[in-house]
Amino acid sequence: MKVVVIVSPALKEELAGTNFTGQADIEWVAEPSNIEDADIVVDFLFTDSKNRIEELQKSAARCILVNHVSGTSQSLPANFTRFNGWPGFMSGAVVEAASNNTQFHHEVETVFTLFNRKVKWVPDSPGFVTARVVAMIINEAYLALGEGVSSRKDIDTAMKLGTNYPFGPFEWVEKIGLSHVHQLLVELARTHKRYQPAALLTQEALS
Repeated sequence: MKVVVIVSPALKEELAGTNFTGQADIEWVAEPSNIEDADIVVDFLFTDSKNRIEELQKSAARCILVNHVSGTSQSLPANFTRFNGWPGFMSGAVVEAASNNTQFHHEVETVFTLFNRKVKWVPDSPGFVTARVVAMIINEAYLALGEGVSSRKDIDTAMKLGTNYPFGPFEWVEKIGLSHVHQLLVELARTHKRYQPAALLTQEALS
């Protein structure tokens, strides 16, 4: 089984933090080109665009995994499976995934076993579970910052000490990227107004 992983250097380092297991030929690339001989493709740098999807389909891989947090599987081909590959989330032992096609569940689980991680299947909705929660925490932190409640540093410190979180809200932003958080909140706010991005968050994300 040949697995091609499309990934940035930082995410590769995060993924490779544990020893690989199982038997597979793993190839690391930066772009979805020249991967026609892949059995499975894992795209950590996925963008939900027609061109990207077409490029991935050229690989003829029977199973394609995409880091697609803010959308759903509705607009993706049948052999695509979504997973939460936001930076910072891959350091844990569990990967959230969602798909309307159970045919590829075993292959997806096998791929992540190679990286010593287990798959948790969750409903096919924007944000999965953990990304949705973290995005809301970040949004609340921006609301507090915008109202002058405290500084970024003090909010991070308070959250880590008070809740034992590994990162504060603004430290999460540095890892994930504010544009990703904003995109997810905007998508969630389409049906749930409580996810409306804070004004300061939107301002910084769009600047």
